[in-house]
Amino acid sequence: MSAFHDLKLTALDGQELPLAPFKGRVVLVVNVASKCGLTPQYAALENLYQQYKSKGFSVLGLPCNQFAGQEPGTEKEIQAFCSLNYGVSFPLGSKLEVNGHDRHQLYRLLAGEGAEFPGDITWNFEKFLVGKDGRVLARFSPRTAPDDPAVVQAIEKALA
Repeated sequence: MSAFHDLKLTALDGQELPLAPFKGRVVLVVNVASKCGLTPQYAALENLYQQYKSKGFSVLGLPCNQFAGQEPGTEKEIQAFCSLNYGVSFPLGSKLEVNGHDRHQLYRLLAGEGAEFPGDITWNFEKFLVGKDGRVLARFSPRTAPDDPAVVQAIEKALA
């Protein structure tokens, strides 16, 4: 298995969220926040998930409060917000750090030294496309909408 698939996160409900079941699937990993100007991207993320999940695609949303305190809620509050406002059904992890000394192991792999697309996460809703084999295929800016043609094309290519 790849280093990506070896990782285990914690889901919003406190249960273990291993990444091993994503082996053989294409995953769009996104650091999310409920109180950000980009929060409406949840709708496009859910649409992408619904459109491609039967073809082997998933979205993995990872709340982060490192950018202007835009994810201040508890795990329960985050889950309720995402469900009620955007009908989110894709997996959501518990809050984690994407930058700095306490950067989560996943983000060390995605954006750390030696990564395919290294560099600090710039803001909420930065996106990493991870291939079926766990390799990072692409990185998209927070301002790049999930349904942007470049993102959709990259997903479709990875699924082919």
